[in-house]
Amino acid sequence: MRGYMMIGAGIAVLLVAALAVLLLRPSSAPKADTATLYAAPLPAPEGPLAVYHLGHSLVGRDMPAMLAQLAPPGHRYDSQLGWGTSLREHWEPDVPINGFDSENAHPRYRPAREAVGSGDYDAVVLTEMVEINDALRYHKGARYLGRWADLARGAVPPPRVYLYETWHNLDDPSGWLARLDSDLRGAWLGQLAAPNQRSDAPIYLIPAGQVMAALVREVEAAGGIGPMMDRTDLFRRNPDGSQDQIHPGDLGNYLNALTHYAVLYHRSPVGLPQNLIRADGTRADLPGDALALKMQQTVWDVVRAMPETGVAP
Repeated sequence: MRGYMMIGAGIAVLLVAALAVLLLRPSSAPKADTATLYAAPLPAPEGPLAVYHLGHSLVGRDMPAMLAQLAPPGHRYDSQLGWGTSLREHWEPDVPINGFDSENAHPRYRPAREAVGSGDYDAVVLTEMVEINDALRYHKGARYLGRWADLARGAVPPPRVYLYETWHNLDDPSGWLARLDSDLRGAWLGQLAAPNQRSDAPIYLIPAGQVMAALVREVEAAGGIGPMMDRTDLFRRNPDGSQDQIHPGDLGNYLNALTHYAVLYHRSPVGLPQNLIRADGTRADLPGDALALKMQQTVWDVVRAMPETGVAP
């Protein structure tokens, strides 16, 4: 009798383990042929969008606030943020989110699980923590991107789902530009998005890292444009004057807001205003006419050149 009980208990354990695997693995039907996934661009939105941002301090409060000022009247947004927060940490109710109280102490906060599955948004923008390789290896990034994407896909009506590609520290030992060049297809698209693609509901790309790389190469080759001399000018300074190695300043947030605008609205950002307000109501530093135009042109060139954005070339 004891032997039968032990066998039964063992079978029960195996069933629970199998169920856990099924619940955690990315969505499996219908899988997409990545060669043809983005063959046809998305139709452009006809009016203002409702957007939900899920992520961390590389989303921040200022970039979505700037996007709202660039977008057509009626654009609205909500978010859930943390400090270096992974998609796993946002998903699991018993996993703490560092910086949750301070990062979400604003009127645009809405709990992520409720928001993503609500059907209240036209677009859901997801991003993963960096170091991206650590997110994939230790935080099961692909599995949790799949869970968030499937939650959005199950909403009525379902929103478009986007993956916001970010960047690494400026002092990354492998080289900041080298990581942007290698990580897009090696990590963001290849390992994070690809297992979760569905032919009926692809995950589209907001290529902020690629836009940064393209702009930096042009500005540094020119010896500077306007107030931007090199890549460090996209990033903020710490209170003691030292260089923040990863968090964007006003110029970086403006560039990222332009990128989100171009992808979400399928419109050229050339000619958009540069005189914007931060989320706290203070005035952001201006890029000036020459740099603003270069940023806008670079964004539109990069976004149209990448079919993963869903924007027509």
